[in-house]
Amino acid sequence: MTASFSQAAESNKGPIAEVLAHYLRAGDLLEFGAGTGQHAVWLAQRFPSVRWRPGEQPENLPGLQHRLDSSPADNLQAAIILRAEGHWPEQQYDYIYTANTFHIMAKPLVRRCIRQMAAHLRPDGRVFVYGPFNQAGNYTSDSNRRFDLHLKQRDLAMGLRDQEWVVAEFTGHRLGLLATHEMPANNRLLVFG
Repeated sequence: MTASFSQAAESNKGPIAEVLAHYLRAGDLLEFGAGTGQHAVWLAQRFPSVRWRPGEQPENLPGLQHRLDSSPADNLQAAIILRAEGHWPEQQYDYIYTANTFHIMAKPLVRRCIRQMAAHLRPDGRVFVYGPFNQAGNYTSDSNRRFDLHLKQRDLAMGLRDQEWVVAEFTGHRLGLLATHEMPANNRLLVFG
């Protein structure tokens, strides 16, 4: 079996690691939507005191686990089934991380995902959400506009989310926006806690 590969994940893993270095200390981290596993493998190696638990939809689990098995690390745990609408582990985490997921899920699923994140975060924990966002209902770049239109051609339920809406959803679960980091390719990394 060959693990899937994402050029976007390969390109953005370095800048994401630079930002996470300001926040991650020893603890447990749950990754929602681990996809190809490229971030899990790369970031777990860079943060050896963080126990990294990748989660993904059941149909994507075999490819994800194959990549994890190909790059073992003491702090990189086996992948688990993780869906916005359910199948979340019983425990709470110090950190929850997701990259490029909110724009490929329908809004009601994003809302459920945020609720689950809040329920599974320890009191002093942090949630990291990476991806493209609109600002006050407007695109922040032509490339984001084109990307949004491409997503909606695939599925009208997909699309870039307004950062203000995402912040309001987290705030409704007592998690405030602590920082916004501008990232390459017109993306942002939002930190909640």
